[in-house]
Amino acid sequence: MALILVFLLGVGNFTLHRAVMDGGRGLFAELPPTLVRRARIASLLTEFVLLCGALYAARAGHEPWLWAYAGYSLFNLVAAWLLIARKI
Repeated sequence: MALILVFLLGVGNFTLHRAVMDGGRGLFAELPPTLVRRARIASLLTEFVLLCGALYAARAGHEPWLWAYAGYSLFNLVAAWLLIARKI
């Protein structure tokens, strides 16, 4: 059950990431396209590594790491909403 929950949180994180990056607002609108592409790749890679670590922790039964990943996902949700809704 923990693996499924972490996987679904990971899918949500990637979806939020895509929505923010495709929004074309703020810093990304001012950067050259090559730099935006590099930033996108680096951030997706970081997101992937975090998801792999959380899945490994879930498989190993390390519950505190699961709560940390859930908190990270909640933080991503709030940050994405603020950016997409143009609150900041």
